[in-house]
Amino acid sequence: MVIIFVSDPSCWQQLYQRQPPSPLQRLHHPLLEQHRLTLWIKRDDLLHPLISGNKWRKLKYILRQALSEQASGILSFGGAYSNHLHALAAAGHRLDLSTVGVVRGEPQSNNPTLVDARRWGMTLEFVDRQQYRRRQDADWLAELARRYPGYVIVPEGGSCPQALPGVTELWQELERELPALDELILPVASGGTLAGLLSARPASTQVRGYAVLKGAGWLKEEVCRLYPPAAQDHGWKLELSHHGGGYAKSSATDKAAIAELAKQLGVPLEPIYSGKALLGLLRDIEAGRYAAGSRLLFVHTGGMQGARGTL
Repeated sequence: MVIIFVSDPSCWQQLYQRQPPSPLQRLHHPLLEQHRLTLWIKRDDLLHPLISGNKWRKLKYILRQALSEQASGILSFGGAYSNHLHALAAAGHRLDLSTVGVVRGEPQSNNPTLVDARRWGMTLEFVDRQQYRRRQDADWLAELARRYPGYVIVPEGGSCPQALPGVTELWQELERELPALDELILPVASGGTLAGLLSARPASTQVRGYAVLKGAGWLKEEVCRLYPPAAQDHGWKLELSHHGGGYAKSSATDKAAIAELAKQLGVPLEPIYSGKALLGLLRDIEAGRYAAGSRLLFVHTGGMQGARGTL
C-alpha cells in the first residue's frame, strides 16, 4: 500500500480557511405572508462547487486530522449516488489524499456520481445490500482496516463526532449575519449535521429536522449517540412525516411541487434532501404549525449532484 504524504498544508487552508461564509437569501412566498413568517435560506449549496453543503462542513476536520496524522487515506460508505462519497473523492483529489468508497449495489460505470469519483482517483468497492448492512459491524470494519492499513474509516454520510465541529461553525456565521432567529430548519438523513448544530445551539433558537427517510424513529437515538447532551435538550424536534415514501423516493406530484417551488423561490432544489424538507416545511406552515411572527432559517445542505439520477 502506497502512503501519500501531503507536503503542503496550505492546500487544506485554501480549501477551508479562505472560504467565505455561505450566503443568506430572504425567501418570499404567499404562505409566508399569509402566516406572517420571515424565512431565510442558508445557501450551503454554494460553499464549494464539488464539496457541497453539509459535506463540506462535516469533512472539514476529518480531512485535517487525516492529513495531520499522515494517514494513508480515507475509506467511507455510501450508495450509488452518494453526495458524501462524491464530496470525499473531490476533496481527496484536491488534497492528494487517497480515498476508498464502499458502495451499496452493483457496479455501475455510467452513473455520473461514480464516474466523477473514479476520475478523482477514488477506489470503489461494490457490496450487496446484505453486506452493506454490516457497515457498523466491528468485525467487518476490522477486516477493512487490515485490507487498507493506515486508512481513516469514516461512517456513512460522514456522521461521526469528528464531523461536529465543522457543522457548529454555521452558528458563528449566523451570529454575525442573522443573530435574532427563532427556529432553524434542516433536512436530516444520517443525523450528523443535526447533532453538530445541537452541540452549539443558542438557547433562543429552536432546531427542527425534517427526516428524509421512512421509518426514521431511530434518528433521535443516533443524534444522541453522536452528541449525548442532546438527550437532555428540549430545544429540538424531528419531523418524520414528510419522507415522501422513503429515501430518494418522491411521488410525481411531489417532484412537480418541488420543481415549482424552486422556480418560485429562485433556489435550486432536488427531491432527495433540501427540496423534500423545504416542501414539508411549507406544508407545515400551511397547516399552521409555525407561530405567526417567527423568524425562520432553512439550511440548504447541497446535494444537487446526487439529483442527476432522479430529476
